[in-house]
Amino acid sequence: MSAESGDNEGKQWTEAERLELAAKLDAELDEYISNLEKKSYDEGWPEDRWQEEMEKHPFFMKKPPEPGDEISPLMEGLQQLKYGEDENTPEELAANYKEDGNFNYKHKNYRLAILSYTEGIKTKCKDGLRAQLYNNRAASHFMLKNYRSCLNDCKMALKLQANYPKALSRAAMCCYLTKNFDDCIELCNIYIAEHESNSEISKMLKNANLEKKKLQREIRLREMKEKKEEKEENRLMEAIEQRTINIDLSNGNKSYELKDLEPQIPQLAQHRVRLDKEEGLIWPVMILYPETMQTDFIQNFHEDTPFMDQLEELFEVPPPWDMGHRYIVPNLNVYFEGINKASVHKVDISRTLGTIIQQKQFVLRDGTPSFLVLIASSDAEKRFLDNYKVSRSL
Repeated sequence: MSAESGDNEGKQWTEAERLELAAKLDAELDEYISNLEKKSYDEGWPEDRWQEEMEKHPFFMKKPPEPGDEISPLMEGLQQLKYGEDENTPEELAANYKEDGNFNYKHKNYRLAILSYTEGIKTKCKDGLRAQLYNNRAASHFMLKNYRSCLNDCKMALKLQANYPKALSRAAMCCYLTKNFDDCIELCNIYIAEHESNSEISKMLKNANLEKKKLQREIRLREMKEKKEEKEENRLMEAIEQRTINIDLSNGNKSYELKDLEPQIPQLAQHRVRLDKEEGLIWPVMILYPETMQTDFIQNFHEDTPFMDQLEELFEVPPPWDMGHRYIVPNLNVYFEGINKASVHKVDISRTLGTIIQQKQFVLRDGTPSFLVLIASSDAEKRFLDNYKVSRSL
């Protein structure tokens, strides 16, 4: 075998010569490196943002990207592999979304789970898988107490997969919680007929039957109460009509209803006119004192009570605002405003409330008879009467 020979072939090197040669080679390498073009490395992560950049990498992410977040090309590629319609069949896509939904459900992110299951349903995958997606979305709605949405998803799951046990039991529970006891009972019976009964379904069925009976009883009592109230309201309307009281209908209606007799004054709001056991009317009454700008609210003024008796009761103990104790019954005049509030009429306080408000000059406004009380012959009474045309005592 022939080979080209060099000058140093077969030469025996001393240790000193070997060290000298090694030093020479190192020097030549250093010179070569130093003569290379100087370039800065700009392809790495910035020193001040290395942690931020690292968390964009799918292997180091602490949380999934939110909608609208910028994602890395690697993450985008992975998403295409998992969610791209060109890369996956409808069943594969649906299975991927179902997996995401199950992950979020397990970690109690129920709203995110609903979004994932919804995307899976949109793929129009086969009925069996779509039934699971509807069932799982129903479970997420149930955890959020969206019982009606949960029930709708259970019904869809049952259309795709008849007698789906989880969908049946959850649908029954939704009906129970929304007090739809008839449907709850029907669904429990279907479950028992198609599947092996369990204690939860049996207990729900028993409770639904009990609650149904309870609800039916409440409905009967409410209907009886409504009928009784309607009967009493008809009696009240008849009693008022018999007394031919002028009722203000400023709302433009030609006839009045009981709602037109609801007091508009907060202090009397719960004291609408009513009948006693002897068919007598009890009225809420407002008494105003123009001179002192005070008001009394009488919640129960019986129509057979003389106006004088009510005044004596009011001033049996002098009110704090009557510093001079001037408001005593013999010193008082009582008035009411007439039609259109253009006139004022003096009241004979020896007469009963019922006879006073049945006078043709009297007008009942806002369901509350109202009267004005002044000191007889006082300057305040004179100033007050100057604004009206005064009628004789009624």
